[in-house]
Amino acid sequence: MPKAIARSKTKKSVAKRFKLTATGKVVRSKAGRRHLLECKSSKSKRKLGKQVVVHDSDVSRVKLNLPFGLR
Repeated sequence: MPKAIARSKTKKSVAKRFKLTATGKVVRSKAGRRHLLECKSSKSKRKLGKQVVVHDSDVSRVKLNLPFGLR
């Protein structure tokens, strides 16, 4: 039997947390918008709803786990 070629699979936990943009940037949601929202101001809750770009030092690790995303 021929040897199977190893292929990298998508890490599903990473796929649920991060998204690749059309230009290749990695974006994520901010933490802190799940519960205990009564004590937070409307301004802070609005800001927590936005997506932010992942830091440069983490981008390579995220992209390794998303092999079928745009590079």
